[in-house]
Amino acid sequence: QVQVVESGGGLVQAGRSLRLSCAAFGSIFSITRVDWHRQAPGKQRDLVAGIASGGSTNYADSVKGRFTISRDNAKNTVYLQMNSLKPEDTAVYYCNAHVEKSPGREYSYWGQGTQVTVSS
Repeated sequence: QVQVVESGGGLVQAGRSLRLSCAAFGSIFSITRVDWHRQAPGKQRDLVAGIASGGSTNYADSVKGRFTISRDNAKNTVYLQMNSLKPEDTAVYYCNAHVEKSPGREYSYWGQGTQVTVSS
């Protein structure tokens, strides 16, 4: 079994920062890719940022220049550093890890989500 656990959410004022963590535990051969998504009330879940095993990253236009995704392969952990937060960043943030349990056997796992609330 593989578990994905997010942490680091909370309530902050606009302009401040938060760092989210996404840790994967269990029977893991490798983590090929991790994406952060977010879902605001009444809206669809959208991709925020992603990082591949080689370190390449991608970001939604709405967070470029403010959010940074990084990974610590030794800890099976991915971070999302969120700076200059805006009220529109308020959402539940979900981590989606693509995990190889053995070479060639890749599965997708989601965390339970962590709430980020940005007050104006």
